Amino acid sequence: MKIETTAREQHIFKTIGLAAENLGIPAFVVGGFVRDKLLNRPTKDLDVVCVGDGIALAHAVAKKFSPVSSVIFFKNFGTAQIRIPTDAGEEIEIEFVGARKESYSQHSRKPDVEPGNLKDDQDRRDFTINALAISLNKQDYGELLDPFKGVEDLAKKIIRTPLQPEKTFSDDPLRMMRAIRFAAQLHFTILPETLEAITNMAERIKIISKERIATELNKILMSAKPSIGFDLLYKTGLLKIIFPQMTALAGAEYIDGLGHKDNFYHTLQVIDNIATTTDDLWLRWAAVLHDIGKPATKRFEEGHGFTFHGHEVVGGRMVPKIFAQLKLPQNEKMRFVRKMVELHLRPISLSRDEITDSAIRRLLFDAGKDLESLMLLCEADITSKNKQKVKRFLENFELVRQRCAEVEASDHIRNWQPPITGEIIMQTFNLTPSKTVGIIKDAIRNAILDGEVTGDYEAAFQYMIKVAAGMGYHPAGHDIK
Repeated sequence: MKIETTAREQHIFKTIGLAAENLGIPAFVVGGFVRDKLLNRPTKDLDVVCVGDGIALAHAVAKKFSPVSSVIFFKNFGTAQIRIPTDAGEEIEIEFVGARKESYSQHSRKPDVEPGNLKDDQDRRDFTINALAISLNKQDYGELLDPFKGVEDLAKKIIRTPLQPEKTFSDDPLRMMRAIRFAAQLHFTILPETLEAITNMAERIKIISKERIATELNKILMSAKPSIGFDLLYKTGLLKIIFPQMTALAGAEYIDGLGHKDNFYHTLQVIDNIATTTDDLWLRWAAVLHDIGKPATKRFEEGHGFTFHGHEVVGGRMVPKIFAQLKLPQNEKMRFVRKMVELHLRPISLSRDEITDSAIRRLLFDAGKDLESLMLLCEADITSKNKQKVKRFLENFELVRQRCAEVEASDHIRNWQPPITGEIIMQTFNLTPSKTVGIIKDAIRNAILDGEVTGDYEAAFQYMIKVAAGMGYHPAGHDIK
């Protein structure tokens, strides 16, 4: 069986094949490129396995392209990478490695490695659909090598390991998450015995670095329907180990006939909803975490039912800790997610009440440039099966959008900052940085947002004098307390 390739891909294949022939070593394209070609998915990067020195082959191939491609190599791992420009102005990354055999100890994912042949290399692949290879060798150039019936599994949409799943997952426990990630990305089914092995071996994920786990979580989250992956992580027990705060959302409870929805599966629906409107990874993380504070704030009130008062505030406080735990970035991405979690109820409450200009100003000020992201999250949070209820919410959100546009057009609040800074307050009253400065500054900002004071400097300055006087402070540092 042969695979259809582009003229550019054929040129690269033939170049690698010629370089390998000159070195006297067989070479093969393996893994994801072959799989995705058969699935008619976009392909770009190549993995090349050779029965010999992968680094030497990378250098030989690099010399055959003009301009000569630089080689990045890792001698300890026997791998090398080169990047080749395409006619479209992009780059194809090619990774070279020598075929090898691997064996693992019980408590480490660092294998003992020794040279091997193509069969050895295919045996150590994670799944049958990734153990496919294309020959680049003269005698059988372009032939598809499929020792584990990976083509059949592609047709059946099955995730299956080449060897016994227990051995495959014991060798590299991250493969358990990769199985789930491929199931989510490809909409494939994990073979029952393979899924059972993941459940039985879930604890072994603890030896994998959090950074590599986070990479797989992000890939699951960026799939078209992330709920497939998160549901499998939950059912196999992996999620409880790597992200226990999310599993704490699971389950519905009833007291005296009053209950609440299962917040875990509600969250999965919100994630799927947001995935239809944005490819922003961090807005998708906001969907994951929007209700993360509910378990900590859950209360039962007689005659009323369950409440989760303040869960958006508690959830916001949890975001930095969760990002640190999962080794996600501690930067503006985390701060964006925290903002979304803390604000996600605000447009909903506005849509239920009479929308005042001051409430809109506060929303515009607090959301800033991220207002549209917040509105997308709020719309994704509507998971009711009552079509009339959904229609009403969406109409109300559209009204909030319109009012935001009107107030922004007149007041320009979205990127606005109060005209009175902390430095001005300190200089006027001869104060050092303190809680007092913050109280005065907040009072000025709130008065402007509520429309009590205009936003020009002079009006704000006079209001500052008034607020400070009420606290016993006067210009030139005279404290009459």
